[in-house]
Amino acid sequence: MTTPEPITRCGFVALIGAPNAGKSTLINRLVGAKISIVSRKVQTTRCLVRGIATEGASQIIFVDTPGIFAPKRRLDQAMVTSAWGGAGDADVVALLVDARKGIDEEVEAILAKLPQVRAKKLLVLNKIDTIEPPRLLALAADLNARIDFSETFMISALRGHGVDKLKNLLGEMMKEGPWLYPEDQISDAPLRMLAAEITREKIFERLHDELPYQSTVETVLWKDLPDGSARIEQTIYVMREGHKKIVIGEGGRTIKAIGQAARKDIAEAAEQNVHLFLFVKVRENWTDDPERYREMGLEFPHGSKSSTAKSGTRSK
Repeated sequence: MTTPEPITRCGFVALIGAPNAGKSTLINRLVGAKISIVSRKVQTTRCLVRGIATEGASQIIFVDTPGIFAPKRRLDQAMVTSAWGGAGDADVVALLVDARKGIDEEVEAILAKLPQVRAKKLLVLNKIDTIEPPRLLALAADLNARIDFSETFMISALRGHGVDKLKNLLGEMMKEGPWLYPEDQISDAPLRMLAAEITREKIFERLHDELPYQSTVETVLWKDLPDGSARIEQTIYVMREGHKKIVIGEGGRTIKAIGQAARKDIAEAAEQNVHLFLFVKVRENWTDDPERYREMGLEFPHGSKSSTAKSGTRSK
């Protein structure tokens, strides 16, 4: 008598929330590997990043969305549209709220639109170690009075508290069906895109508030070499000549440090040695260039014309 095949489950879970609610930290914790960049600067996630986790017989495909906020620029608009699109396509939507901040204007705006999403909804209160229990319980009660959440979880994505319980329930909530990805795959993002995101993270880490948000990174070349290593060339686009000087730094020291840090994480993600070459180009209005949006996996909000790159500097 043959043993019946175990029932498998699979589905999509969208993590939504205001900027800096901790979505990227949580998705990396749930997946067990770095697949989304983390920064203390808000709005660092720009596109839909999918992380793939296994929980028993369930495959959970997590979608880390850009933070939802009031869009002021074209790039902002594309990011927010992408976030709500990810929520609309998911089987389960988990609203992540920074417990320390509570219900601010950005959370209020999400709560106003969330009833339009048909998927099952979970409330996840993050950073619970930063708030007193009475305030935490009052916040949970207030949010549940506004939205019909199936479950409420209280977690610390950074420390891992409560994350296993959340992952276990999500596994149970997935629909019966075959897995969409191989068992050992943790992300559907191409390595070229992940490598660009890693470098962008290192720029944020190194420059903090010195460089405005209007910078992006593209992987323009990924060539596997005969010795098993890879040659990677990336372009960092900035808006001003002054921004370019900030990225390069005195004597090229800043861009060298960025490259060294990025090279280490990219090699770990790619599981091979890499030779990383960084170029900095000024493209004054890159946020008006549809090609840049396609590279980030975003839909271009039509309106303005694009511009062309002015200059470039290389660093190894």
